[in-house]
Amino acid sequence: MLVGDAVGLDDSLQWLLHCRASPDYPELKIGPSGFLASASRIDDLYPTVILILESRATDDQIAHVLERVEAMGLQHHLSRGTHRTIVGIIGDEDKLREEPLNAIPGVSQVVPVLPPYKLASIDAHPAPSIVDVSGVKIGGGHLGMIAGPCSVEEPERMVRIAEKVAQSGANLFRGGAFKPRTSPYAFQGLGEEGLRILKDVGDKFGMPVVTEVTDPRLVELVAQYADMLQVGARNMQNFALLTEVGKSNRPVLLKRGMSATINDLLMCAEYILSQGNPNVVLCERGIKSFDPATRNLFDVAAVPQVRTLSHLPIIVDPSHATGRPELIPACAMAGIAAGADGVHIEVHDCPEVAKSDGPQALLPEQYDELAKQMKGLAELMGKTISPLPSAA
Repeated sequence: MLVGDAVGLDDSLQWLLHCRASPDYPELKIGPSGFLASASRIDDLYPTVILILESRATDDQIAHVLERVEAMGLQHHLSRGTHRTIVGIIGDEDKLREEPLNAIPGVSQVVPVLPPYKLASIDAHPAPSIVDVSGVKIGGGHLGMIAGPCSVEEPERMVRIAEKVAQSGANLFRGGAFKPRTSPYAFQGLGEEGLRILKDVGDKFGMPVVTEVTDPRLVELVAQYADMLQVGARNMQNFALLTEVGKSNRPVLLKRGMSATINDLLMCAEYILSQGNPNVVLCERGIKSFDPATRNLFDVAAVPQVRTLSHLPIIVDPSHATGRPELIPACAMAGIAAGADGVHIEVHDCPEVAKSDGPQALLPEQYDELAKQMKGLAELMGKTISPLPSAA
């Protein structure tokens, strides 16, 4: 959030102009994410939080606010605008987070100046991150092409699908062994047997494999077979799961929740990063909408928006975003054109007998045609596609 979004133009300008003119503040910069940023000592020099006081706040209330800030061991600057009085607080963000600032009499709103996602922020890591999945790179100009069926099925079918998508240029093979389903009576996946099948097929064609982990207790097991752990949309805010995959040494594909904001997505990525795992790839897979025309609403604008806020790679999943095979090619191309670092597409050789999500799967020949188009667009966008590790 920009300071001006909440404070009002006159007050925010007054505050920023004060900072620029004051000898207490070296050159003030706005980072790429729209938050205040500086190359050095930002936490010591610039406001971490701005308190917007009520328009009718009394002098006694204002004095009490300043006393409370000082009691926390923090610095403050009072700025009286035309319509509002604001207080910039400088100091330890963690200390501020523990204090109920909104409860102080006279405080109308608390506006964070720094993004709450420190590790995921582009201000903390200006260069785009590159995630290496067993030799396949995603991000920083490298396009990941993930393809495969929704669920792991019998080995013979998995071999046929993997061979086709590998020939088309896919460099990561996907399939679900543990499936979080809306109904408890729906197919839940093959479990560890499915993991073995997926790994064997991936090894056969030299393709790193991606599969979903649905439970914190399964992270260690899934990591034994998978090259990349997927956290699905329904589990995006499963914080125990995020913590466990953050402790893993496997890259993580984090899908945006169906009703999640971009800020929600980045804060969930922060959970993983905070546990020491820097290899996180975000995924836009559609959000809930009132319109039943498509399975979800493909929020393609989320791709460039995330790129202004975070250094983490972001890919798109037009299969779940649309639920309609005829719309997948256009949305896949739109995602790449918007700056996506990869495309995640479900492919099945006989969708009518698929264990799950058959109606949204592309046939191998359809994927082959789309892959040619994606490669051409990727080249125009200055992106490269990592070859399969066995072919490198």
